[in-house]
Amino acid sequence: MNAVLTALLIPFLGTALGSAFVFFMKRDMPSKLQKALLGFASGVMVAASVWSLIIPAIEMGSGKTSIIPVTIGLLAGFAFLLLIDQITPHIHPVGGPEGPKSKLSRTTMLALAVTIHNFPEGMAVGVAIAGALTSDFSMAGALALSLGIAIQNVPEGAIISMPLRAAGNSRWKSFLIGSLSGIVEPVGGALVLLLASFATATMPYLLPFAAGAMLYVVIEELVPEASQGEHSNISTIGFALGFALMMVLDVVMG
Repeated sequence: MNAVLTALLIPFLGTALGSAFVFFMKRDMPSKLQKALLGFASGVMVAASVWSLIIPAIEMGSGKTSIIPVTIGLLAGFAFLLLIDQITPHIHPVGGPEGPKSKLSRTTMLALAVTIHNFPEGMAVGVAIAGALTSDFSMAGALALSLGIAIQNVPEGAIISMPLRAAGNSRWKSFLIGSLSGIVEPVGGALVLLLASFATATMPYLLPFAAGAMLYVVIEELVPEASQGEHSNISTIGFALGFALMMVLDVVMG
């Protein structure tokens, strides 16, 4: 039970940690640190998608037809996140010469976008935990996936709370709003767990669905952000370390 609760809460704690940067920093998160975190999270999430979600889903079936539900689930995960991107605001960190009112408006929209995107990430963690509780899926894999999402959430929390502070809000208010953008993740995970008894038969679809959602986030959000500007090699090193760590956790603890 403790492992389940920990896996559900870790992503939210990542968002809260990023939001807490508003207490210690006057400007944005250092570029090198952000790139390292984004690269590391990308590596963990890609490895988790393959080793902890897709491969176990394939092994649940028998014969060559086992790849069919995995393929359907994977593409459905991509399609679901693509749909969310199309119907929700998609705004990157605030910058430029806008005044406080404009900054607050843009940051509010960013907070909304991050909150909506966080919900399926929480569901992915819930799917992984449900797999560990109802099948041979590894709880260590679920925890590692949760950790990867949490690392990704650190810069997300910072890019919400710090512009809010710059717009004239207090540090505590900026921190709370940034942190609350991540509260939907344990809610999404808990919702999946409540339906876990009905999900056993659909696990070959749900596990790759979570993988597709995670890979979409990596390709659409993390990699482009980590590759912009200078020091992109730092994110590459972070990716390698994250992938290796997740692979080791899955093999050794799985």
